[in-house]
Amino acid sequence: MKNDSDPGSVDLNSIVASLEPDQLISAKEKLHVPRRRLTGAEMILFWALRIYLVLMFGVVLYQVFTTVK
Repeated sequence: MKNDSDPGSVDLNSIVASLEPDQLISAKEKLHVPRRRLTGAEMILFWALRIYLVLMFGVVLYQVFTTVK
């Protein structure tokens, strides 16, 4: 059970909130996690999503321009 009077039980969120911006950046750089290598299936999925978004953006633009006319 967490005891609030114990200095060792200080919540991590309160520590992060009390840091200066440059201290926070420094702390994040020390705990850097590199990018995850994606599998072939994941790459295909993400490219399919990108293509879908571009196509849907085109559909929305077409609808806006035809409605404005």
